[in-house]
Amino acid sequence: MKTAILMMAHGSRIPEANDAARRVAEMVRDMTGFEIVEVAFREMHAPNIQVGIDACVAKGAGRILLMPYFLFMGAHVLHDLPEEIEKARKRHPGLVMEMGGHLGVHRKLAEVETERVNEALDRLGWR
Repeated sequence: MKTAILMMAHGSRIPEANDAARRVAEMVRDMTGFEIVEVAFREMHAPNIQVGIDACVAKGAGRILLMPYFLFMGAHVLHDLPEEIEKARKRHPGLVMEMGGHLGVHRKLAEVETERVNEALDRLGWR
């Protein structure tokens, strides 16, 4: 059975923000080796989550790991995303869908923030 990964991001009116999620998805595809890695957005930008799920199915996925690309466990992660999955289950009754964890607290996120701090300090000449 072919597995897809669907990164579910918030979405932004700023196109560059949505493009960043797509670039991360490409990196995830390269790092994991999964053939099907898609991005969908909860709000403000296409494709929405239902269209993202449909894209995975159209590419042959029999199961989808839906990954919240959210830092914190808020209303979207706790309520809205699970509701989206339930809605899709009604449309695709044989499709296996499970949600993974949100980004949350992780040392690698702190490492990225530290890099950004150092870049800002260098740019500002505050060292």
